Amino acid sequence: MFITLEGIEGSGKTTQVNNIIRFFEKRGDDCIVTREPGGTEIGKQIRTILLNPGNRNLFPLAELLLYAADRAQHLKEKIIPELSSGKTVICDRFFDATTIYQGFARGLDMKLIQNLHHIVLDDLKPDLTILFDLPVKTGLTRAWKQIDEGSRSNAETRFEKEALAFHEKVRSGYLELAGQEPDRIRIIDASNDKKKVSEEIMAILTHELENR
Repeated sequence: MFITLEGIEGSGKTTQVNNIIRFFEKRGDDCIVTREPGGTEIGKQIRTILLNPGNRNLFPLAELLLYAADRAQHLKEKIIPELSSGKTVICDRFFDATTIYQGFARGLDMKLIQNLHHIVLDDLKPDLTILFDLPVKTGLTRAWKQIDEGSRSNAETRFEKEALAFHEKVRSGYLELAGQEPDRIRIIDASNDKKKVSEEIMAILTHELENR
């Protein structure tokens, strides 16, 4: 099973990963957690470029192609082999993030992005995508608090430093995409406390597995 987690900055995806792992371990399922960008050693180098706040002059097309390169390496080196071995793969961000950030928010041509998805992914899509939704200001406040406290790296704040209007486009894009693919993308209210969010995720996972 291939599960992806999506959402704006500060939505709490990373916080919930351990709960998801425990859910599958209790079932006796082997699972791995990975992320984009940076799920491989080569990807970590690409991640440094993409998230470095000093790279303000990175053009949207260059940004898009770097994400595609990271994903191509990630799929061949990790995701596809792990899925083929029968493991559940949980990925913090995947191709939806590219559609939203570089398409909806940056304004790059959607046909170009879809063509790149086809080249890189072939026909692979997540079985389930959990979208962590909350107001932009709430998410950014959380993100900057984590950065200030040191639980998130200040060296990876290029997107956090984008204008509020950019983040609003990201959120709107995610919600629009979820409306287009309700069977795959499940929305949770990430503005709730951690326990409530965890309960929502467990309910979604339980329902998904019972109906597979």
